[in-house]
Amino acid sequence: MPLRVRLTLLFAFGTALVLLLAGSLFYLLLRANLRDAVDTDLRTRADVLSVRLTDRFAAGAMPSGRPGGNATSLLAGSGSIAQVLTPAGQTIASSDDAGTRPLLTGDELARARSRPLWIRGGEAGRAHGVGQARLYAIPVRAATPATPAIPASTMIAVVGTPTHLTDRAEDRVRNVMVTATAPLIALAGLAAWLLSGAALRPVDRMRRQAAAMAASDLAMVHSPPGDPADREADTGFQLAVPTTRDEIAALARTMNDLLGRLHAARARDRAFVADAGHELRTPLTVLRAELELAARPGRSAAQLREAVHTAGEETERLIRLAESLLTLARMDGGHVRRGPVPLDEILDRAVRAAAGYADSRDLRLIVAVPAVDRPLTVLGDPDLLRQAVDNLLANAARHAPSGSVVELRGDRMPGRADGPPAVVAIRVRDHGGGFPADFLPHAFERFRRADAARGRGDGGAGLGLSIVAAIAAAHGGTVEAANAPGGGALVTIILPAAPGSPAVAQPAAPHHPSMHLES
Repeated sequence: MPLRVRLTLLFAFGTALVLLLAGSLFYLLLRANLRDAVDTDLRTRADVLSVRLTDRFAAGAMPSGRPGGNATSLLAGSGSIAQVLTPAGQTIASSDDAGTRPLLTGDELARARSRPLWIRGGEAGRAHGVGQARLYAIPVRAATPATPAIPASTMIAVVGTPTHLTDRAEDRVRNVMVTATAPLIALAGLAAWLLSGAALRPVDRMRRQAAAMAASDLAMVHSPPGDPADREADTGFQLAVPTTRDEIAALARTMNDLLGRLHAARARDRAFVADAGHELRTPLTVLRAELELAARPGRSAAQLREAVHTAGEETERLIRLAESLLTLARMDGGHVRRGPVPLDEILDRAVRAAAGYADSRDLRLIVAVPAVDRPLTVLGDPDLLRQAVDNLLANAARHAPSGSVVELRGDRMPGRADGPPAVVAIRVRDHGGGFPADFLPHAFERFRRADAARGRGDGGAGLGLSIVAAIAAAHGGTVEAANAPGGGALVTIILPAAPGSPAVAQPAAPHHPSMHLES
């Protein structure tokens, strides 16, 4: 069921419920107020009649037990229904509307001798000729001091009023409320329909825009890179934000932010696939060309050996590129095993493994870990962390000038206030020309090289630093590239220290990841 229909039905049901409760409460209060007014009037009339009876019979008159000629003056001001009865139920005085027969039954008369008695309209309906009325009976005691032989007399004063006026008013109000309920519910439902339509119109517009984006995105998937439709869609992946400052406008802004991130991620993925295809195409092309040349007749043994050697180099390059891509995919999937890893031992092993390559380039490798910081324990995957260190060392050794020093240092440092209490910093520095200034903001992007003119054999595929960044992020850390103040490139990895690691000796203070390493 559409949301607009549900909102309309819910609002109509709520309106009906409110009208029912409010109408019932109003009707009950009105009936109670009308009856209170009638009861107040009856009490007043009964009190007036009681005082008049007390005065009349206290002056020496005696109830005769039959209607007297002075009934009119006795019952003056007592209303249309008034009657005075003896304790035995005989009528002493009665108004015209009350008739000559007693208004009270024997049981009611017995109760009225001792206390005031209310008789409901339905019960009074069977009274002689009175019809629907409300009666009020009170006992009236009068003494006759002028004739001491006559004992005190108890009479029953009965007053009443017809209830047809109040009943008619109640019926009229009830009928009006019942009649007006249906149109009010219909109007409330119509208003809810219109208001919900106006409120949901921006949502429907955003839905249509999203559907159009999905269609254009599908077209982009099937279009070749660089297609004009691709460039056009790049600028149209935004929802129209309503001018109202409400939740729907906030939703549109949030969706635009999400769409922007998704579109940027999709663009990066497409660029990554395109770059990977380009990187794979070159060694495959070279490998195919060498194999075709080797297959030609008349090739000498030396030429065949050279072709096989070149094919082997290109195959190794393909293997390295595939391993790098698999590592990145593993990092993107979050598949990282975690366990205590002594980073100081990994640094030592990485330097020993790189010593042969460093000697071939006349480089000196230095690893420094303060004794007070050992062991540098973190939680992570030792193979991945070793790969990150190896990538940094290989990158530094590749660009360091002959005869220079490549420094590798590990320290335990205090963390930031909003992060882990202690971190482990790994810094790799060479003394070469450093990073180009325009490359630093993009140093960890995939397939990004510091020197686009450098051959792939020298600069690799441009995945080394991006793999380091992915490994650091998978372990909850960060990485930063900078140029050291004394010259050369400096790359710093910051990883959270394992819980239970030795406390940091220096006082906790904000640290900068690009601290200069003294050579």
